[in-house]
Amino acid sequence: MLEVKERPAIAAVFLGNFVVGCGVLVVPGMLDLLANDLAISVPKAGALLSLAALTMCVSAPLLAAVTSRVDRRLLLVLSLLLLAVGHLACAFAPDFATLMWIRPISVLGAAVFTPQAAATLSLMIAPEERPMALTSAFVGWSLASVLGMPIGNLLAHALSWRASFAVVAALGLFSALIVWRVIPAGLKVAPLSLKSWGEVLGGTRLRWILLATMVWCTGHFAVLGYITAALRKGVEASPAMQAALMALMGISGLIGNIALSRWVTRIGPDRGAQISLGFICAGLALWIVALTWLQALWALALAMTIWGLGNFAFNSSQQARLAQSAPTLASASIALNSSSLYAGQAMGAALGAALVVALGYDALGPTALTIMIVAMLFSWLADRRPARPE
Repeated sequence: MLEVKERPAIAAVFLGNFVVGCGVLVVPGMLDLLANDLAISVPKAGALLSLAALTMCVSAPLLAAVTSRVDRRLLLVLSLLLLAVGHLACAFAPDFATLMWIRPISVLGAAVFTPQAAATLSLMIAPEERPMALTSAFVGWSLASVLGMPIGNLLAHALSWRASFAVVAALGLFSALIVWRVIPAGLKVAPLSLKSWGEVLGGTRLRWILLATMVWCTGHFAVLGYITAALRKGVEASPAMQAALMALMGISGLIGNIALSRWVTRIGPDRGAQISLGFICAGLALWIVALTWLQALWALALAMTIWGLGNFAFNSSQQARLAQSAPTLASASIALNSSSLYAGQAMGAALGAALVVALGYDALGPTALTIMIVAMLFSWLADRRPARPE
């Protein structure tokens, strides 16, 4: 059972992950509106997704190494402040070319916060409680999809896409204050070296886990990055309906993540990952049927509900698997997990744009489902390798 003194730290990381999730998801939630306002096509605007994801992919492990000697509280606060300032700058970008330069800077804080917050909690919490603590803290990402994407979408419709960026900036400042007040000073991780990265990449189990994350996110973002445009084109969903469907998907993701955090100690993060991927595959299969043949809102709502149940629960399971598999390498392995996730986002966004241009929105679902089956295979291969004892 978690001690009382550990719960505020989990809550602070939960809030930080919520803000980071809002920052990452704010663009896909309003991509078609941003494209229309800046007089560019949706696939061209999708370059913002790929560029931001590539930046986070490369910077997550690099910044983890460069900052490994920095006090954890200071590092987490600075990452949230960077996110806030970057999103405020995005809100004032005069044109698309400027936004393309600013957007990567705005997500550097996200590349640092999520993996290093997880590593920080690993320092504070007993080994037997880490899976529950890490999955609970990552529920903040799920909540971002419940509130962040649809509210950002509605703000963009009611005011401007600039207002959505500004709200993320304000949330970043608030969460930085909370983290400063709650996370104790003096926490340090073991300094990372080339040997640390070599040990992570040299472990067969860790490699399969990281590959599963990258492949999962590639399939996920191939659809999610263009979901508002797909809903508008496929079923003529209004802005309010788009927001409602994204909120429904987010709520199901939140429920799935909460359920995982309650059950992960009993079933283990390996089984949690496989169950989560099962829900994702089932949801994507229903998405294909709903968008291609039924073209009905109720069917899309059902598909997004089932799809959402597994999404954030899967990434929570991945972080817990890495921390449990090699506790002394958690700072490096979870940073590489974030890097894998963002590499998947970049590839998924680029793949989605290419599919939309060449084949249309109906091609997104079947492609994503095929990719998810590969992710399930990689996750199963990781299960066949034993975890490293603490």
